[in-house]
Amino acid sequence: MSDFDPEKITFSSGNYINGEYISAPGDSLGVKRPSDGQLYAEIHQADAQTVDAAVTLAEAARIDSGWSTCSPRERGAALFRWADLIDGDSEYLAKLEAVGSTRPITDVINHEVPFTAAAIRFYAECADKYSGDVLPTRKNSLGMLINEPYGVIGAITPWNFPLSMASWKCGPALAAGNAVVLKPSELTPFSTARLAELAVRAGIPAGVLNVVQGSGQTTGNALVTHPLIRKVSFTGSTVTGAAIMSQAALHGTKPVTLELGGKSPQLVFDDAGDIDEVADRIFQGFTANAGQACVSGTRLIVQRGIAAALTEKLIALCQQPQPGMTWQASSRYSPLIDQRQGEKVASIVAASVAQGAEILAGGQRFEHPGDGWFWQPTLLAKVACDNVAVQQEIFGPVLTIQVFDDEHEAIALARHDVFGLCAGVHTLNLPRAMRLINALDAGTVWVNRYRRTHDFIIPTGGFQGSGMGKDLGRQAFEASMRQKSVLIDF
Repeated sequence: MSDFDPEKITFSSGNYINGEYISAPGDSLGVKRPSDGQLYAEIHQADAQTVDAAVTLAEAARIDSGWSTCSPRERGAALFRWADLIDGDSEYLAKLEAVGSTRPITDVINHEVPFTAAAIRFYAECADKYSGDVLPTRKNSLGMLINEPYGVIGAITPWNFPLSMASWKCGPALAAGNAVVLKPSELTPFSTARLAELAVRAGIPAGVLNVVQGSGQTTGNALVTHPLIRKVSFTGSTVTGAAIMSQAALHGTKPVTLELGGKSPQLVFDDAGDIDEVADRIFQGFTANAGQACVSGTRLIVQRGIAAALTEKLIALCQQPQPGMTWQASSRYSPLIDQRQGEKVASIVAASVAQGAEILAGGQRFEHPGDGWFWQPTLLAKVACDNVAVQQEIFGPVLTIQVFDDEHEAIALARHDVFGLCAGVHTLNLPRAMRLINALDAGTVWVNRYRRTHDFIIPTGGFQGSGMGKDLGRQAFEASMRQKSVLIDF
């Protein structure tokens, strides 16, 4: 993929409802490019009336089109066609994503778009693979458990990986026979709407997947509290997730899937193997997408015997990234999403230093033309467990470093009062790895790696304040259906 001119990208900016773009009567919201901070578009915020129309039409489309009652194989075939169209539209989708998000164009074309299509294919395959059950009862009775779709699912996705997050929500929900009303982040609205266009072209009935644009306070709240929304699936911050959980309980006692924040530890033992490989793993774990991922491994907990050598390697790696516009093919390092996020990262780093932290690398914004916020990879040493950089999710490329002497101390340092999303264990000692897997309070534990794969069968989701329920895996498909118990007397 070569460089492209962001000024020449055209797109539709309305709410995509019932197979067409419509303007909402709500306020207009400006949309800026993260790479240079330039205002490049506006969206019309969906108010309660527009959200009501989107949800009502989704329910009607689900029923009238027979989407919920057609054979699962038919739904799967439509999803396969959708995935093929995504692959065929990859260049345009990648440009939409690169212009408006933090993802460099090369990464989007090589990873995000193929990941999105592959995830949808995974759930297309699930459509006719899971069924109910026949249950043992007394002689002249028949017990059954029937799986059926909820109806309309409200999905809210974050700004850090717009395309792939949409596939996480829409793939399983649509394969199970639901309709979906999706609200992408108001910071990254356009690539997701394009996905909905392609869904209709693939034969998914118009209205079964609608996209509403706007803020969480206005559009998101209207979606979560709508009486026809039977389930909510959200990926985002822990604070917002708690608010959504509360609203869902107050407005229909509807189930929720919440994939929330993290403050994930990476535990490195002195038997971890090649130190260069380990250093690269740690580095990628906290700098991918400039640390703007809930799974970022931002707490390095390293055994004393290897701590100095590993830290030296990390300091050297922190000097390598260079900022570049996301529409430049050579760019590999992401900007922070906007000024607000940049100022948050800067304030937490400053507060950490005020509490005694020592900056070993980075610690400030890159000098860069334009108003894009590119933050230097930052290492913070001499941090106590109550240091703000250890406690708070920063959502930036900032790594804290703590040293331990034995397993017991490592496990104690890894604990967090709020988060339990992911953890990394780096050791070639298999019994030790198994002990750590059992001891760590995290929904995902990676051993001798720190990143997801395209093995969609492996679910993701956290404990404690990091969420409830699972995305990906068959668990996400099964969670898109409700179970009805049946007992028949002959």
